[in-house]
Amino acid sequence: MKIFLICSKKFYDRIPEIQNELESKGHILTLPNSYHEPGAEERRKEMGREEHSKWKAGMLRQSAGVIENLDAVFVLNFEKNGVKNYIGGATFLEMYDAFRLGKRVFLYNDIPEGILTDEIIAFNPIVINGDLEKIV
Repeated sequence: MKIFLICSKKFYDRIPEIQNELESKGHILTLPNSYHEPGAEERRKEMGREEHSKWKAGMLRQSAGVIENLDAVFVLNFEKNGVKNYIGGATFLEMYDAFRLGKRVFLYNDIPEGILTDEIIAFNPIVINGDLEKIV
């Protein structure tokens, strides 16, 4: 299966282990857009609102294009700043793109409680609770 890994930059350190296991099972992974340049967004913010806005819009458009050509998105949703199973705004939008395009949505952990819980439930995600064998 061709899978787009999506998550907060805070979780990038968790990607290599998950990537290795999934690739060993034959899955083809696409890593988050800024995975190889995690400081890119902060640099754009320092350049001003307009520059950051253009960059962020470009990243969201890039994600939509990536998702079109894959089978699924896999959300790595761990605890962040005291929020259990965190899913940020950009990740939520990537999940929505996958849903809209009829792609599968996998969650590493359960659906987070919060303002977007109902919308995430509507995406009908497959919650694997850390069991990578469930990605099929």
